Amino acid sequence: MPTRSRESGFTLIEVLVALAIIAVAMSAAVRVAGLMTQSSGVLRDRSIAMIAAQTRMAELQLEGRLPIGLKAQDCDQGRLLLRCEQAIATAENGRLLKVAIQVFNRNQDAPPLARLETLLNRPL
Repeated sequence: MPTRSRESGFTLIEVLVALAIIAVAMSAAVRVAGLMTQSSGVLRDRSIAMIAAQTRMAELQLEGRLPIGLKAQDCDQGRLLLRCEQAIATAENGRLLKVAIQVFNRNQDAPPLARLETLLNRPL
């Protein structure tokens, strides 16, 4: 009796299962790439906001006068529209001033992008 050789290869079901697994893996990779891109944009905006806060703090120190109270002003950095809010109050010991600067995105109602606080000597 002659032997019948069976053709080797993959069945249609096996090929479809392999394609489904590859499709799931590719969709996960695309999603991760999108999240990484979004995260890098947020990190960039936070870094720029921190630079704006540091700049405002340096301006206050150079001005030499630190008016107690709250003040808000625009502090745009390039294409990023920012609002800096400063709060200056007397510290507990009375000899120092507590200076807090928060930076917000002007286009969004969101938590601050950056916050910077320090104690400074009272100007004479």
